[in-house]
Amino acid sequence: MIEVLVVDDDTRVARVNAAYVEKVPGFRVAGEAHNAAEALRQVETLPRLDLVLLDHYLPDDTGLAVVREMRRRGHTADVIMVTAARDVSTVQAAMRHGALQYLVKPFAFAGLRAKLQAYAELRRTLDGGGEAEQAEVDRIFGALSAAAEPGLPKGHSATTTELVRRALRNAEVPLSAHEVAERTGVSRQTAQRYLKLLERTGQARLTLRYGEAGRPEHRYVWATRG
Repeated sequence: MIEVLVVDDDTRVARVNAAYVEKVPGFRVAGEAHNAAEALRQVETLPRLDLVLLDHYLPDDTGLAVVREMRRRGHTADVIMVTAARDVSTVQAAMRHGALQYLVKPFAFAGLRAKLQAYAELRRTLDGGGEAEQAEVDRIFGALSAAAEPGLPKGHSATTTELVRRALRNAEVPLSAHEVAERTGVSRQTAQRYLKLLERTGQARLTLRYGEAGRPEHRYVWATRG
């Protein structure tokens, strides 16, 4: 079993994430923590710890500070950041401090499951030991990135999904399918299809704008925006 510490300042979110972890075969929750100090205490005291699902925004420090302190103390447990922090500087810092993956909130169970399954596959590969040819090295480094787009429906492209995501994240106001199409270079029909996908998976929210007459216009906003 892969022993996991779940760290999130929101106790409800921590319980949900812990429940997600327990649903994935081969993983078990070793503990939960809701602030940086508690997380470090559990890292020190748990009899075995393989993986930390780590929020960045903690009440007494940041998740990155927790990772830095873990490494300073010599703890080698792997880390997957699970956080709403999506600025590039935080993502880069997480990579530099050894986070294996970065899962942006909000996410569905399928998103976390794919990351955990890829992590388990990575461990199986590394546990084999021995020397690695280039193809094996490529497989090791690609094991986690292969889970970047879990469960995309047939006919949907990971590249186009990311284009539409980026358009919503960078927008200051809700966007229509026509506006997303203009910003991404895809057709309006394609933009509408991917916007509906993001809405179904909880990454985007649908809003309605009513004009003077006719049907309301469907507009979409990134889920974490007010």
